[in-house]
Amino acid sequence: MRVQNLILSLTLVAGSMATEADLLTRARGVFKPIPLDQAELMKLIDNPKNPITPEKVDLGKKLYFDTRLSKSNLISCNTCHNLSLGGVDGVGAAIGHKWMANPHHLNSPTVYNSVFNFKQFWDGRAADLEEQAMGPIVAEPEMAATEMMVAHRIKASPEYVEEFAKVFGDEEISLTTIGKAIGAFERTLVTRAPFDEYLEGNQSALNEQETRGLKLFMDKGCITCHSGVGVGGTMFQKFPLMGKYKYENVGDFKGNENGLTKVPILRNITQTAPYLHNGAVWTLEEAVEIMAENQLGIKLSAEEVADIVAFMGSLEGEKPKIELPILPNWGPKTIRPNVN
Repeated sequence: MRVQNLILSLTLVAGSMATEADLLTRARGVFKPIPLDQAELMKLIDNPKNPITPEKVDLGKKLYFDTRLSKSNLISCNTCHNLSLGGVDGVGAAIGHKWMANPHHLNSPTVYNSVFNFKQFWDGRAADLEEQAMGPIVAEPEMAATEMMVAHRIKASPEYVEEFAKVFGDEEISLTTIGKAIGAFERTLVTRAPFDEYLEGNQSALNEQETRGLKLFMDKGCITCHSGVGVGGTMFQKFPLMGKYKYENVGDFKGNENGLTKVPILRNITQTAPYLHNGAVWTLEEAVEIMAENQLGIKLSAEEVADIVAFMGSLEGEKPKIELPILPNWGPKTIRPNVN
């Protein structure tokens, strides 16, 4: 009897190990880890049209935090994409110039890991981070500046002029070069998580509930849209795909010209509430329920929701250490703030 029990135990253990190995194999076919090796990481995040250099990243970091890129001198990129708050602002609709909420009630996506988005903005109108970085600076509901204004302010600072010359040579200081510098900095904002270790073969990186959640995430069909390095961000999709979105009256966003919305990345999703494009959902549990009903046409049990949310916790990564930059002084001829 003892021998039979031992054989049964060994069989169950072997079966469990095989199941876990199968799950890992399936996951590797859907997701890709953020590499630990810096050379491999650079292959993923660099832009051949705007190569990352330490000097360019340093300049971009200063510009990212510099409120002088806004008309009022009160708003920076970090205002809506706060690097201390998961790369978001924590409000339903982004707040910009003169305390103006986004006119379509659009939520600010996280800047962390945004390099893994195949397009930028909810409607995908920007091809890359460099292009995206320019948009809010001159958008009236956001930073409300003009191309001439931001170029003039930078040129009026001898320190900035010197830094731009070192980074861009004879290329003119403009909204384009400002976008290039900020984009290069944002490309470095990647966060490796326990899930990356799991994909690299460390099955103990996920606990039992997170592993169940991963299996459900794949079995239920979430991976139809959420895959790749960012666990999303690789495609457009109609939303809602079926049924009625319960908060559809919050804002008037209807997607891009084809009525499609960019699928968001899910890395650090536990830190980026409120959720969905209009920021109407404040708990991850409700967001999972809504996506299951409106995109997959299924109703999840409370236990299934809890397991999937637990899996999403394994996507919470370590943030790069960001030292607050000391910004260049005002120039004597700098255009002054205008809060109106």
